[in-house]
Amino acid sequence: MKAFILSSFLLLFGFTITAQSTITVDGFVTNKEQQAIVGANLIFVSNANRYVTTTDVTGAYVIKLPTDFYAIEIRYVGSISQNLNNNFHVNTSLNFTLEKESSALKEVVVLSNSKKMLSVSSGNSFSFIPEKLTSVPSIMGVPDVIKLLQLTPGVQNSGDANGYLYVRGSEPGHNLMLYAATPIYGMAHLLGVFPFYNADHIQEVQFDKSNSNARNGGRLSATVTVLPNKKIPNKFSVKGNLGLLASQATFALPINAKMGLYISGRKTYIDEIIAPLFDSSNKNENSDVKDLKYSFGDSNLTFIASLTKKHLFTVDAFISGDVLRITDSNLALNANLKWSNTAISPTWQYQLSEGTVMTNSVYVTKYENSLHMEQATVEMDITSYVKDFGFSNAVKYSINGIPFETGLQYSIYELQPQKIEVSNLSANSNNQQSTINRANNLALYTASKPRLSNTLSAELGLRINYYSSDKGRTSYLRAEPRVLLNYTPHEKKSFFASYTRQNQYLNLITTSSVGIPTDFWVASSDGIPAQFSNEFSIGYNQKLKKPFDFSLNTFYRTMNNLIEYPYGVTQFNEITSFKNDILVGKGESYGLEWMLKKDVGKFKGWLSYTLSWANRQFDEINDGERYFAKYDRRHNLALVGTYDLNQKWNFGLTQIFSSGNRFTTPTSWYFFNNNPVKEYGKYNNAQMPSYVRTDLSVNYYFIKTRDKESALNFSIFNTFNIENPIYTVLNVAIDKDKQKIEVTPERKTLYSILPSISWRFKF
Repeated sequence: MKAFILSSFLLLFGFTITAQSTITVDGFVTNKEQQAIVGANLIFVSNANRYVTTTDVTGAYVIKLPTDFYAIEIRYVGSISQNLNNNFHVNTSLNFTLEKESSALKEVVVLSNSKKMLSVSSGNSFSFIPEKLTSVPSIMGVPDVIKLLQLTPGVQNSGDANGYLYVRGSEPGHNLMLYAATPIYGMAHLLGVFPFYNADHIQEVQFDKSNSNARNGGRLSATVTVLPNKKIPNKFSVKGNLGLLASQATFALPINAKMGLYISGRKTYIDEIIAPLFDSSNKNENSDVKDLKYSFGDSNLTFIASLTKKHLFTVDAFISGDVLRITDSNLALNANLKWSNTAISPTWQYQLSEGTVMTNSVYVTKYENSLHMEQATVEMDITSYVKDFGFSNAVKYSINGIPFETGLQYSIYELQPQKIEVSNLSANSNNQQSTINRANNLALYTASKPRLSNTLSAELGLRINYYSSDKGRTSYLRAEPRVLLNYTPHEKKSFFASYTRQNQYLNLITTSSVGIPTDFWVASSDGIPAQFSNEFSIGYNQKLKKPFDFSLNTFYRTMNNLIEYPYGVTQFNEITSFKNDILVGKGESYGLEWMLKKDVGKFKGWLSYTLSWANRQFDEINDGERYFAKYDRRHNLALVGTYDLNQKWNFGLTQIFSSGNRFTTPTSWYFFNNNPVKEYGKYNNAQMPSYVRTDLSVNYYFIKTRDKESALNFSIFNTFNIENPIYTVLNVAIDKDKQKIEVTPERKTLYSILPSISWRFKF
């Protein structure tokens, strides 16, 4: 009996010791913006024992461990790993904040990326947080995503009247613009003056010049990913900007501890300011323009719900609309132009198991524009649109410590390139309508990031596309390999080399060079081949003497089956199929890019320079000989700097210099049957003057805390009033005897110096 009691006591004591020696460690892993990091690995090592857990869709983790002294490592792809030691004796809660990797260097960086102006990743990628760039001068006093990208290496300055991106010699339609994983097809407001996105609703902007991630495809050049806020708000707040021409506001609305939403709105009131000027000028008989009105508005919505620790549901929506109306009595012209974007995407994120996260997303996006024009006896309507419905499934997981991502994407397209209706033309009606294109695309991809040695790592990807249109009469099955190698021989320097192959099945046809949105999209079909490109890039990153970073890249890109459309709109006098009007050719671009960056201290900023060439070759243009592309700008230099004088005053400067874009001008004139005739030489044989612009800004903060802000912004666009022409008009004068022609070029500018003032607030 005593033996039984003793045995029972020892057994119970053993269980008690065992129970007491096991503790629970839990907490959250977030980034510097307090957003949850999903799928981060936490590794606890004690002697020969190794325990691993993974964060769920809310960024939370929990693990049971024997009491002991542990070395802890927190890993997440694209972030700097954290290492620490801790002795666990009782249940403990530990929260971790991860920082993004800076370039390809692996040393621990004390400076947080939330304070960096640009966070450079490995290869040809970088990201930035718009909120951290409010000191960079802009016309409206708020960060402009597109114009900020134009200040970086490899991105050509497009001039004053254009809101497009020209990356490494490509066309504007060669860039994939994503808003929360949803493609956006209309990319600019009128003349590129106003920022296309409401920066207050944006958490981060990611930019990949080479499109090296196999997840993204469908374009020949870069990918711009705009990520809305994804942190569930814990209290009501509002922030915005009140300016002279436009205002915006963003509301953070918590519903409960696991659910909330962000709502943003933006509106111009240009009409209320400019319209009275034209009303007063109506009394002047010499005034031609009797009515000029322009307005735009947009709204954003992001809904976030953490259903359980393993389920996260979000909905992102973006709607924008622009209206331009012009009445000119001299030209007997009455024109109305409208264009709009609509995008919505619900997303469900689910943690399948530790280290495995699946994301499902559905999106619907549409871009359309319409032009109604009345001139004399002619009435014309031109409309176009593109609709895109898509589904994507992606799974992130790891095999033997190597992170992988595998996914499927399916898209259905409907495009109406141009529907043209012309009436009362020479007393006759002539209606012309383009056909509607329908197509679909299925893509499978996989990507991994193995570490081959202590100094060599890789990013490998393969994307396979199957595209079909014309009810299956036109189809393509193509593979897109992506390879990026990083070599880090020293903690302060690294080298990389990359190769990417891209295919593009939807093509943007540009009909205007001054930011008037009459451009339209067409799908690859019979007579309109799919485009494809190959790009090779090598580069070098180095941390110089603190606190400077330097990067140097070179690239070479070939592009095939490029599309040129020689008409502004389809000809009215005959019925022609669109495919008979387009021209198909090829192009190449190559160049060198470098950037010197400073992220700490009172003065921050970067200096970037691009030396590049962009060529085109079409059999029907320039006698089939190679010629310079329109936006072949040999030199592109940008300086961005901000200076924090004290807690109240902040100053910003941008200085831009770039070579002028190319255009074609007559080389000589002569008379034929008493009529002047132009004779042309080489295509794009002339060049606009170099583009030079200096912008300044001053911010005065009445209040500046983490939760509250009140600041007055003064900005001057084109401070030194330098005239940067957007196009050239040839004024032709002929003498009475028609024996002599005098041609005088006249350069047209959009605007000169533009001062602005705005009030930025947050509470």
